[in-house]
Order: sequence, then C-alpha cells, then structure tokens
Amino acid sequence: MTLIKLDDFYPNNRDESSIDELKNFSVYAQGDDKVGSVSDILVDEQTGRLRYFVVDTGFWVLGKKVLLPIGLANVNYTENRIYANSLTKEQVENLPDFSDLEKVDYDYEEQVRGVYRPAATSNMNQPATYDRNTYNYEQEPSLYNISDRDNQTLKLYEERLVANKQRHKAGEVAIGKRVETQTARVAVPVEKERVVIERTTPTDVTPIDPRRADFNQGDVIRMDIYEETPDIHKETVVREEVKVKKVVDRDTATAEETIRREELDLDTQGRPIVEQ
Repeated sequence: MTLIKLDDFYPNNRDESSIDELKNFSVYAQGDDKVGSVSDILVDEQTGRLRYFVVDTGFWVLGKKVLLPIGLANVNYTENRIYANSLTKEQVENLPDFSDLEKVDYDYEEQVRGVYRPAATSNMNQPATYDRNTYNYEQEPSLYNISDRDNQTLKLYEERLVANKQRHKAGEVAIGKRVETQTARVAVPVEKERVVIERTTPTDVTPIDPRRADFNQGDVIRMDIYEETPDIHKETVVREEVKVKKVVDRDTATAEETIRREELDLDTQGRPIVEQ
C-alpha cells in the first residue's frame, strides 16, 4: 500500500477547479476551532482512492503538519472548509510530524491510526490488533471510508482531450517588379515625291497664227514636292495586370491519447439501502 501525492497521480491534469480544489481548504475541529489548512492530499497508488489530508496546523500547533484520515473529514465545498469534528488539539500534539512522504510506511501509519482509533472505534467493533502483512484500509471504514451520514461529497475526476488551434506564420510570398530591356524594331513605309519632266517634239508641225503665239519672258511653273519622314517614339501602356489574393485550404488534424477516468467503488456492510 503505497501512498503518493494527488498531483503525482494526475500529472497531466492541472485544472485548478478540480484536482487542486481541496488544497488550501481550511480545517476546523470541535467548537468551530480552526486547526489550519490542507497543504496536500495523499492517495492510494493502486486504487487512486483518497486516504489522507495533509493538514498544516499553522498556529494551532506551531509549525507542524499531520495526516487526517479521509473518513474523519467532512468536506464543505460551499464554505471551502473541511470539518474534523472528532479532532482535538491533544491528538494533533500526539500525531507524528509529516515531513517526508518516503517515511510514511506501515509503522508510521500505525502511529497515526493509533491516535485516531479510540475516537473512531468507540461505537464500533474493530479488531484489537492488525497485521502488517494482511492489513488493508477496508478493515477500518471509520477512518478511510466516506460516509453519507457525514454529508461528504467525493468528486470523481476524468481526463479529456482538449483540442485547440494556434495560428503561426508558415511562410511568406513577396511579389515585386523588375525592368528588363530589349531592342525593338519597327518598319514604317514613307513616300517621297519627285518631279518628272518630259520633253516631246510634235510630229505634226502646223504653223499657227503669229498673233496667237504668246512669247513671254519669265513664265514659271511651280509645283510643290512632298516627302514623308518617319515619326517613331515610345509610349507606355498596361501590358498585364496581376492580382494577389489568399485562399484557405482546410484539413482535419486528429490525435489519439490515453485518458483516465475515476469510477466509484461502493463498499457496503450489512444490509444498507443504497440509492444511486
């Protein structure tokens, strides 16, 4: 029967509203006298059942930590209190100091049980002696069983997988522009005018009336000559448009893990009436 701390039995569950809820609960004895507070909880490593509250007695018995069997405690979650009505200051003074879990063996627990047994067994028929080789906690239900008559509440815990998502930067895409140069060639046809002078000699030479002959000095025929010259220049136009946008690809990530859950062990004696 090895005892371990509750946090070690549930190493992956750090929910303050569940595992650590009983820690720092105030412990009260007879006459509403404050004993101290719960500093830790010890459970059976094999079964996971609660066995002891580790109570820091504070100023009640200065600087001492003692073990309080779970069966002697009445937990009140509303007031954040644990009532140990049968606990006395004399008992705390007689209890061995709890300083190291490795020192808690059968002999140590017998010292603890020896202090509590007179009050716990006053109205019950219990064996007078116990054997270290055959002892189990079920032999003393008054110390280790949670009783409905004390209006106690035992919370059963289970682990569950919680899936969350974290958004992080997976990469970056940078889109920019650069200027490239090349030699472009263009051909444009151009026209140039020229004057062609044709001189002919009539074959039919017929005399004309001298009066009709117009001999004038300085007659001139004028004709405009045109030619085309190429007009080549550069202009800027939009060659292509690039639009950048993001799309979301969706996938489902799965995980598999072993989780634990506490089940209720019901131990009855005699012929009780049990409603579930």
